[in-house]
Amino acid sequence: MSRPHPPLTSGAERREYGSGGLFGLLTPGGNPTAEPELRILLPPDTSLLVARLTSAEAGLRQRLAEYDARLDEFIDSFGAISLDALGVACTGLSYGCSAEEEADRLRRLASRKGYPVITAAQAVRSAAESLGLRSLALVSPYPPWLTSLCRRYWERGGWTITAVLQLPSGSAPDHRIYELSSQSVIDAFAGLDTAGAEGLLLAGTGMPSLRAIVEIERAREIPVLSSNLCLAWALMRTTAAAVPGAESRLYGGWAHRLASA
Repeated sequence: MSRPHPPLTSGAERREYGSGGLFGLLTPGGNPTAEPELRILLPPDTSLLVARLTSAEAGLRQRLAEYDARLDEFIDSFGAISLDALGVACTGLSYGCSAEEEADRLRRLASRKGYPVITAAQAVRSAAESLGLRSLALVSPYPPWLTSLCRRYWERGGWTITAVLQLPSGSAPDHRIYELSSQSVIDAFAGLDTAGAEGLLLAGTGMPSLRAIVEIERAREIPVLSSNLCLAWALMRTTAAAVPGAESRLYGGWAHRLASA
């Protein structure tokens, strides 16, 4: 005689996987970094479902514009999945609007979808505010025109940018963010003057950041934020506490996963 199936429950109790949180992630099609870093940062009892921001445009400016115009469509690609929250791992998508405009748009999306939608830039803002950081040194892997937009975005939001380290963009038409390594970031950072900065921001979800965060926080004794670190922190806060640790003053507990990555 077969046993009856257990009754279905609602919410996380009905899930086969992701008892600690079920999160969606949108990231540009060519980004090889955001997904593995989020999987390292998020605890093993969470699940991460990933979709890609896609565009046939060749230029970075045009791709960012298309991502912005089609954001609702990309979010809808998750269908009726009951996510706890969805993260948009493309910081550059936010630089063309004000924080207020972005917050209004995200509130409308959350109301329509039934779960929070959090951009990487919004997550960085929240993280910097939670740590009381009002002045930042900026490390940018972007081409110079996008670095300028990035700097203005943070200055419009009330942050003082004390110094900018422009990483080499290379000879490619756009940039070489996806060719960078944590060690190249650490090596370049050695020449950055952080005097007057209350924190350091490693911009961009495509630049590897986790080993740099551990190394720089230990060496300089300054909080280090990255787009992916802040996005994971913000996602976790929708379901559980996200506490600091030895590896990060913002959000820790992931060093052992990084060591085996």
